Amino acid sequence: MDPDTAYQIVHDELMLDGNARLNLATFVSTWAEPQAERLMAECADKNMIDKDEYPQTAELEVRCTAMLARLWHAPDAHQAVGCSTTGSSEAAMLAGLALKRRWQHARRAAGKSAERPNLVMGVNVQVCWEKFAAYFEVEARYVPMDGDRYHLSAQGAAELCDENTIGVIAVLGSTFDGSYEPVADIAQALDDLQQSSGWDIPLHVDAASGGMIAPFLDPDLPWDFRLPRVASINTSGHKYGLVMPGVGWALWRDAAALPEDLIFHVDYLGGDMPTFALNFSRPGAQVIAQYYNFLRLGFDGYRRVQQTCRDVATRLAGEIAKLGPFELITDGSELPVFAVRLREDIDNFSVFDVSAALREHGWLVPAYTFPANRTDLAALRIVVRNGFGHDLADLLLDDLRRVLPRLQTQQTPHRDADNAGGFAHGAETKNPQQPGRR
Repeated sequence: MDPDTAYQIVHDELMLDGNARLNLATFVSTWAEPQAERLMAECADKNMIDKDEYPQTAELEVRCTAMLARLWHAPDAHQAVGCSTTGSSEAAMLAGLALKRRWQHARRAAGKSAERPNLVMGVNVQVCWEKFAAYFEVEARYVPMDGDRYHLSAQGAAELCDENTIGVIAVLGSTFDGSYEPVADIAQALDDLQQSSGWDIPLHVDAASGGMIAPFLDPDLPWDFRLPRVASINTSGHKYGLVMPGVGWALWRDAAALPEDLIFHVDYLGGDMPTFALNFSRPGAQVIAQYYNFLRLGFDGYRRVQQTCRDVATRLAGEIAKLGPFELITDGSELPVFAVRLREDIDNFSVFDVSAALREHGWLVPAYTFPANRTDLAALRIVVRNGFGHDLADLLLDDLRRVLPRLQTQQTPHRDADNAGGFAHGAETKNPQQPGRR
């Protein structure tokens, strides 16, 4: 087949995809500067794993890790251990493996059983943690939502811990509503638990989104390595790190937090290559784009980008709240992400109807129900990312105003959770049969 013909066939089929810039469901970056895109194209053929052949690409990865270690207040940025990954999900898996192996070593050294490990987290965690528990045979202990608390609480975390707990996961930016979990309070509860029980339970912070928001907009918020209880952190470079998919980062406080027996030293094409990853070959393009953004924007540039996102989110949330049918669950003042629900007296249309109506105008806005114990709550969530400015926010408001009169004439809702579509983007309900569900 002629290459132009093959291109046209694929190009035409891809026209059926949604417009990525209008996708308000995903946290993943959908816009990049042309210079970043050019660098990515130049590096698409470089295999990130080949440190010996591409030493400068490897050096830029090391620099990014050191920058993140300083950004997250590692005690010694040069002693912190970290790596790039394909995304925050792989980074979370690696962090979970380190927690499990560290716990196993401690138990065996004490002459105790290393069977039946468990991991404590809120039911709002991203689905990658449910996968980790299933794939690596760890009991997942979920703290359910309660009333207007939609994420993990310090008391709830401590109550589910025991001597077999390999760690607690705190989320800096819940996918359900964009809220920060109280990391410092959770760390204090684990400190108190160690005093009373002797259990030294590490804390991992899943900062997939918040790790690139809080340092710039909430610099006084203690959530990172400033808390001695925090052993590791993951983030997603392709979310608020502003890189196209897919790159993530995993960092550990120091070498003691990452067991050496998890690191492979491979003699690959003449060089020693220490690696900790679930995969092998992947392009270096995204790591290069991450370094470009760090170099291009610097601290103040990231602060300005993220502040603009937060400003757009809080204004858009406020304007939607003024429309009448909606009530805010969150307002975008933590992550630039907010969730809204319909007023209790609205019974002739649903948030799923709103989502479907907006999709007719090209907007992808997810509607979903919350997990236990708030399955009664259905919400819409809007993620504001770099590239979604006040102008696009106004266009969304205009379309929302257009669809509401038609929806308000309905006698009953036309859609519910069963026929709402499948793009919750991290707000999936956890498996109720998961062992340890409480």
